Amino acid sequence: MLKVTTTGDLTLIKRINTAIVLEAVLKNAPLSRAQISELTGLNKATVSSLVQDLIDNHLVLEIGPGQSSGGRKPVMLLFNGKAGHAVGIDLGVNYIRGVLTDLEGNVISETQLTLKKQQQEFTLEQLNQCIERLIADAPPSPYGIVGIGAGVPGIVDDKGTMLFAPNLKWGKVELQRLLEERFGVSVTIDNEANAGAQGEQKYGAGRGVANQIYVSVGIGIGTGIILNKELYKGASGFSGELGHLSIEFNGKPCSCGNEGCWELYASENALLERAEKLGFDSLDELLQAAEDGNEEVRALFRSIGEYLGAGISSIVNIFNPEVVIIGNRMSRAKAWLAESIEASVARRTLPYHRERLKLLFAELQDQSAVRGAAYYAINHFFNKMKSS
Repeated sequence: MLKVTTTGDLTLIKRINTAIVLEAVLKNAPLSRAQISELTGLNKATVSSLVQDLIDNHLVLEIGPGQSSGGRKPVMLLFNGKAGHAVGIDLGVNYIRGVLTDLEGNVISETQLTLKKQQQEFTLEQLNQCIERLIADAPPSPYGIVGIGAGVPGIVDDKGTMLFAPNLKWGKVELQRLLEERFGVSVTIDNEANAGAQGEQKYGAGRGVANQIYVSVGIGIGTGIILNKELYKGASGFSGELGHLSIEFNGKPCSCGNEGCWELYASENALLERAEKLGFDSLDELLQAAEDGNEEVRALFRSIGEYLGAGISSIVNIFNPEVVIIGNRMSRAKAWLAESIEASVARRTLPYHRERLKLLFAELQDQSAVRGAAYYAINHFFNKMKSS
């Protein structure tokens, strides 16, 4: 039995119980105070007091009576998703995508711009302007902007510093510090593929799937690995750089310093390099040509799909996931990629690994990472509220 000896113990217990009640509302609303008591094991008086605190703090709303089981109709409770807003950013090699969401992840406003230059100072200024526009779009709310999350194409440490971004050709950038100083809110920075994995797990094709691999196919290739419902980041936090898995022993040199990297043969960049000979210079043009029946372009997509399947096969044989989700910009080419990816995976994977495997394309398409980045900011806010 827990022995309470100090006021500090009482404060800690209240904080823990508040977190339990908030979590119950987040996961199960609409529900009543009595249902929270049943779900959590906390007595009704404690639940009633804690719910009132959450109402006073604008995090929970009463939405009217629910169904009665014989007595007075219970008052139902709902999480107040409009209590604050989060900014999510997907910083790509040739684009910046941003969203403003409420605390339930619903998109309130979005913006996207194309980056014509990759110079660090230019891109950072464009990034700041993008965030400023989204913040300006936020409706009034009790908590205002609760935080910013950003997915970036490179290796990020636990302090939000970009250490290595070969496709951006940047050096070390303390991005979390720079954004926190500029905007005065909490900032979370992670690899773009990790953010994409979180976006699909929370809002997209990965909902309810315990073991899944998200493959982000853009200018480069990255992977977000979710095992037992948790993002796997490795010993130093740098896992998921499977775009730099060698698939050609004496292959093309890569900007990462390796040779024969998977992304050199299966990414949007690889597609565009080969499409140049056919007179195309953008993914949009290629998608339209494929739609119009251009067989050379369709064949090019099939070839890229073969290479994508080769890398995915290695992932499947190593991790044995339930689901592999293909996301980012190349997910828009599902109609021209899916068949060749599936055929390549079927040929190259071990039969028992393949048996229950599902190959899916991102439900959020090219918004997986930006939605996942916003979720990072929301989740950080929830953790802060539960511990305060």
